[in-house]
Amino acid sequence: MIAKSSGGEFEIAPEGTGLGVCVDVTPLKTRQTQWGEKREFRFVFELDESAFGVRKDGSRYCIWSRGFSLNITSVPKKSNLTKFLESWMGAELTKEDYKNGVDVEELLGVSAKIIVQHDNGYANILSIRPSGEAQLMPSGKFVRECDRRATAKDHSAGAGTGSDGAKAAFRGADKPEGCGREDWQKTKVCVGKYAGTDLGDLSTEAFDALHDKWLPKALEAEKLSADEKRLVAALQAGKAARETTTAEEEY
Repeated sequence: MIAKSSGGEFEIAPEGTGLGVCVDVTPLKTRQTQWGEKREFRFVFELDESAFGVRKDGSRYCIWSRGFSLNITSVPKKSNLTKFLESWMGAELTKEDYKNGVDVEELLGVSAKIIVQHDNGYANILSIRPSGEAQLMPSGKFVRECDRRATAKDHSAGAGTGSDGAKAAFRGADKPEGCGREDWQKTKVCVGKYAGTDLGDLSTEAFDALHDKWLPKALEAEKLSADEKRLVAALQAGKAARETTTAEEEY
């Protein structure tokens, strides 16, 4: 259970209770334990500024979960990942979940009610529960770890940019597919005739149609699916990115 200040530069999340939204499922990392090496990943949550405030640069605080192995078990006892997911979802995993597994990438954009507590310089997730009707949208500013790594790899090795270079650097379970592009570009369209297409692969006309016609209706809707919430955040982030690029080109 993480997020320790290193050298005083990193601003750890303050203690409190409020909404969070999952913005990353980190690549697997190897950790040495008394039982040998373990491969673990972590969930990362942005925290609601109304409950936790903001960092010095105006961005949201983030908090990382403890490390989890990629296994869900109930016998002889529930794994830490199983307990975390059930607490977050407010329901027990099903037989199908145990049989087919759980795609943790599907939890990106899903909200939760989180209690943050400090211990020896660390900000820990003391408790996680379903958010209920209350929802928190991703800010669109958080850069996933796989993208930061892919960018650093490209710069240091002189590799090509784009998803192909990222795939060469991070294969298999170490990264989700699509690393190397901005998060909004990798978001799948879940509505209309372009459903299943990466947002970054749409034409300008198709993107604008979604942003100008579908997005306003979605923002007024009482309930949205997790995929729709991700699409809302991606459209907003993509619009901002395109406007920035246009302004730079004109300058």
